[in-house]
Amino acid sequence: MTSPPRLLAAATFLLATTLYGIPTAQADDDPNDLPGTEPSASAPVKVDPNDPDLKLPDGATLAQAKVLDIKSVVEEQSGDERREDTNTSVTLALQAEVLFGKDSSKLGAEAKARIRGIADEIRTQNATRVRVFGFTDNLGSSAHGDVLSKRRANAVHDVLSQSLNDAGITYEVRGYGEQYPIADNATEAGRKKNRRVEVSFPRTEP
Repeated sequence: MTSPPRLLAAATFLLATTLYGIPTAQADDDPNDLPGTEPSASAPVKVDPNDPDLKLPDGATLAQAKVLDIKSVVEEQSGDERREDTNTSVTLALQAEVLFGKDSSKLGAEAKARIRGIADEIRTQNATRVRVFGFTDNLGSSAHGDVLSKRRANAVHDVLSQSLNDAGITYEVRGYGEQYPIADNATEAGRKKNRRVEVSFPRTEP
């Protein structure tokens, strides 16, 4: 699948440890995280709680270290396609305008070609679990957005399953409507990003 030059938007790596007995600032889980996309890496570094350099107050103990996934986000300059890579999974998001007409769930030839390109990568990764999630902006009724996003997810799933033709792959297909926006719905540019279909699958383990 060919695409215009891409820009590296973000790459993050977090290592968090918490001291019991000492007030600390903690962030709640991001409410925009999709179900099943929680960080999954385990801490690779052991910390000696008796190390004098830690200078723990009397009675304080260390909580277990926590490592969050490395995440790289790459987006086409046009914004038509967005890719997220972590150490465990790949997520490809295509804007609805690239795939469908307005308020439609019918795919054209160019859209199907893009989806077949995603199928090629799924095949390369030997993925056996694939998620296809549809999303809309917050315009119109929530119920209409739920139905439209599910129809669009189903349409993308149909092309993927036909292209892969593999009975060993399990699909999860959902329509989330206006839930889980990735941009501000207050602007048209943000709403355009939120109108999307995401395909995600596990990475091949090294």
